Order: sequence, then C-alpha cells, then structure tokens
Amino acid sequence: MDSYRRLHRRGPVGALVSAVGSIFALIEIAHMLMLLFGVNPTNRLFSVITSLAESLALFFPGLFDTGNHELNIVVGYGLAAAFWLLVAGIVARVLGRF
Repeated sequence: MDSYRRLHRRGPVGALVSAVGSIFALIEIAHMLMLLFGVNPTNRLFSVITSLAESLALFFPGLFDTGNHELNIVVGYGLAAAFWLLVAGIVARVLGRF
C-alpha cells in the first residue's frame, strides 16, 4: 500500500493541474445542464458560464450529429468535459513529481 501511495502521489504542481482540469470539466457540465433545463439565456450566470464553456469546448459541440438536440448537447459537452479530465490527469501524472 505504501508503494502505491508513493507511485501515485501528486506534488503541488500535479494537484494544481488536476484541480484546473476538474474546474474546466465542471464548467462544461454546468453549461450542459443549464442548456438541458432551459435556463433563461438573459441570466448573468448563464452568460458567464456559456462564454467560458464555449471557449473550453473546443471542437466537440457539433462533432457528432445524433438527430436529437438534447443528445447532441450531452455528447458534445460531455466529450469536452471528459477531454479536460483526461488531459489534466495525464499532465498531472507527468508533472506530479514536482
């Protein structure tokens, strides 16, 4: 068990990268839920989350067309959230020793 902790321990840089990736994924998920539940687009919080989420989503929204608008939202922004978690996890592991 001790060797497992030693191998998978993250330093402060790895923890920071992991936290940033998690925040990016949470922004994507929050935006996805706001779209699915029909939050008022004139709401200030919605505007802020939308501007952040659209820039962080990269090319994922619209990548797959399922024929269902709600499913397109889930797939597009869900893939973006998974991307940020995966990339942050890989970078945190590489930088985890620092």
